[in-house]
Amino acid sequence: MSRTIKRGPPPKRPAPRRRQPVKSVSLGERLVARLPVSEATVKKAVTWSITGLAGAAIIGIATWIGVPGMIGAAVASTAGQAGLRVEQVEITGLKRMDRMTVYAIALEDKQNRTSMLAVDLPAIRDRLLRYGWIADAHVSRRLPDTLLIDIVERTPAAVWQDRGELTLIDKDGVLLEPVQPNAIPNLPLVIGPGADRQEAGYQALLAAAPQLRPKIKAATWIGNRRWDLTFASGEVLALPEDGAGRALARFAELDANRPLLGRGWMRFDMRDPAKLVARKPGMNQNHALADPAQVGTATAPDTDGAANAAAVDGGTGSESGADNAPAGGEG
Repeated sequence: MSRTIKRGPPPKRPAPRRRQPVKSVSLGERLVARLPVSEATVKKAVTWSITGLAGAAIIGIATWIGVPGMIGAAVASTAGQAGLRVEQVEITGLKRMDRMTVYAIALEDKQNRTSMLAVDLPAIRDRLLRYGWIADAHVSRRLPDTLLIDIVERTPAAVWQDRGELTLIDKDGVLLEPVQPNAIPNLPLVIGPGADRQEAGYQALLAAAPQLRPKIKAATWIGNRRWDLTFASGEVLALPEDGAGRALARFAELDANRPLLGRGWMRFDMRDPAKLVARKPGMNQNHALADPAQVGTATAPDTDGAANAAAVDGGTGSESGADNAPAGGEG
């Protein structure tokens, strides 16, 4: 008996494998892979950077159109309505200047009175520093309602006289306030155009002969180059343009050895470093005191002896001018 063998369909061949494409890696991805942080952290940092730049751009545009200023003004106004107003001004450090002047300067801007938050502290300080008496100022606020001002005053060093006007000045020549002729303080008197700007140099000059300081009544700045000193006893000493300190020290030495001041002389001239020239009232010529032994003698010089005479300006001279005679008396 024959057997029929049934054949099935031929076996299927496996499908050929598809080749996977090689993924290309960008330079940025390779750099990120080398970083010591995860890729997620880098993505967050980039996201926040972009957000920050966008925020800065928005703030810049808002500032350009004035939004923060409007918000600040609104906040300040609201604070003022809520009671944060300037109700008190506390001032410290005042010794000589007028307190009401400081009040007026501090509250010059009316907006400063409406709200503590609207007070422009740097602007107040700048206005205060324009006032002669004030060397420095510190301005702050103490909530809810007090403005604090601490003043550093300048110290008066001399009285400056020019064209009949008297003004108090400090050591640097800063003008402080006018002085009335009947209320001149016990300070050095400097006279003439530009003498206020020479105050530091004048103090250095006096330091060369401190024993003469109490005897000097006034100092006149002559021709913007040298000093004439007027003593309380009435004599005038003309100092040279160069070496004024040495000349004054020499004069102090001579006066200490045998008094010059208060002995009837009217004027001394030391512009020539080789000799001291002196003059008494009524003399037609000035007397050159080459020998210190002659200093202080009451004998008038021989007007015929030309060797003993020196041609100088012969008195107070035209350099100083009548308008700048020392206040309270004659030089």
